[in-house]
Amino acid sequence: MKLYHEVRGCSLAVDIVARELQLPLALEWVDMKTKRLADGRDYFSVNSKGTVPTLEMPDGQHLSEGCIVMQYLADQCPGNTLLPASGLPRYRVLEWMSFIAADLHKGGFMPLFKAVTPPEYKAVARGIVEAKLQWIDEQLAGRAHLTGDTFTIADAHCYTIAMWTRAHAIDTRRWPHLEAYLARCGARPSVRAAEAAAAAQGERERAAAAAAVAH
Repeated sequence: MKLYHEVRGCSLAVDIVARELQLPLALEWVDMKTKRLADGRDYFSVNSKGTVPTLEMPDGQHLSEGCIVMQYLADQCPGNTLLPASGLPRYRVLEWMSFIAADLHKGGFMPLFKAVTPPEYKAVARGIVEAKLQWIDEQLAGRAHLTGDTFTIADAHCYTIAMWTRAHAIDTRRWPHLEAYLARCGARPSVRAAEAAAAAQGERERAAAAAAVAH
């Protein structure tokens, strides 16, 4: 399978999940500014929404939307601990997935990244993000992970989005439960490997941009 991925993007969560499941994914990096792939192809030919992540499945079909891609991957490995197979425990994980995607990602961080967001609204969006992080911190009191003691796809998702605090100079030290949680997640081999792959690609992109300027 192939993952269409972006450096510093939410697609990192999918890579983390795949590594947790020991499902090898070929990483295809997308230039989200130009919507181009490394071979020059138009990314819209893969995903007409132009968003990441997109998963190319074994039969050649493409599946998009990170929440769904992570569920799909977990369901390929029966008996895994990343997503319960049925019952209320499964829905608790999916409840978190919905909150992270809608409230923390789209409703919170995305306006901070958009160049078209008016400065006055960025201050509002920052307040929204901080309120959501405060709430997550409260939920993590007495828990190792979002739904209890077990790392799930929701944790891969939450870690990825919450780490965007670094891009916007939001100090997480005011939320001690969240701070400890991010450290625990960040120490997992799957997270470290996924972040290392993204960092290496980021270096390649910076080197290519510098070479283009030099010529």
